[in-house]
Amino acid sequence: MATTYPFWLGGVAASMAASCTHPLDVTKVRMQTINAVAGSKRPSTVAIIRASLVQSGFPSLYAGLTASLMRQMSYSLVRLGSYESMKAYLSRDGRASTPHLLVAACLAGGLGGIAGNPADIILVRMTSDLTRAPDKRYAYSNALAGLVSLVKQEGLQGLARGLGTNTVRAILMNVSQVGSYDFFKTQLLLRPIPIIDYQLQDNILLHLIASCFAGTFATTICSPADVIRSRLMASSSDSTFSQVLTRSLREEGIRFLFKGWTPAFVRLAPNTVLLFVFFEYLKKSWKNTIYP
Repeated sequence: MATTYPFWLGGVAASMAASCTHPLDVTKVRMQTINAVAGSKRPSTVAIIRASLVQSGFPSLYAGLTASLMRQMSYSLVRLGSYESMKAYLSRDGRASTPHLLVAACLAGGLGGIAGNPADIILVRMTSDLTRAPDKRYAYSNALAGLVSLVKQEGLQGLARGLGTNTVRAILMNVSQVGSYDFFKTQLLLRPIPIIDYQLQDNILLHLIASCFAGTFATTICSPADVIRSRLMASSSDSTFSQVLTRSLREEGIRFLFKGWTPAFVRLAPNTVLLFVFFEYLKKSWKNTIYP
């Protein structure tokens, strides 16, 4: 019978990982929300980081950390906790099939996207503030202050800004990150690595390799939804999904859908590795505590 883990365990692991990779998340959002002129050269990852350091120093790369932690303890807590609960249920009579796990990852991702949407809005706004004119900045002092300000200025409906895109993105992320991690982990355990003929065991090396594959896969699959989500959430106007998509395609071309892919990969790859290394460690520690 599968071991049952606390629902909050994934949220703690995700918060630990996010604390390490937050500067990369900040850089990704700033790249995604800068309005480029058609035909102009897009700023590079290094240029964005340099501009941030020149304008506000190193602390600017940790702007919105409180929102990031709030997001992990809502979005990631729900998506990982729900997925683990569904996986445990499906595995009661043996190993769950891949299609069943994919369905579980989709459902858990959707729930996580809904739960974490308010924190996502605050995170995007806090991390992209530096790219705005001083008089147009939100200037939230922390995540809770941001939520209060958002509700005061835009009403409760403001908490649902970008909800559809964010939920789609969350589903894609859970399937491509969590679902693919389980898939790669299972496949690597089933057969030896070609050429060197080495059989991996369920240890940190396996977790590192499987999470690297999952991070690369997730970055590519989620990039289009991630870019549009960031632009919708960064806006305080009534811009719709179709308006943002049409305007961005007209001004920047199809490549805008993968804008910020490099910092997204540089952020998501180590974030995915840290997430699953921390998660596997916490699960192992919990299991050893319950069943010493």
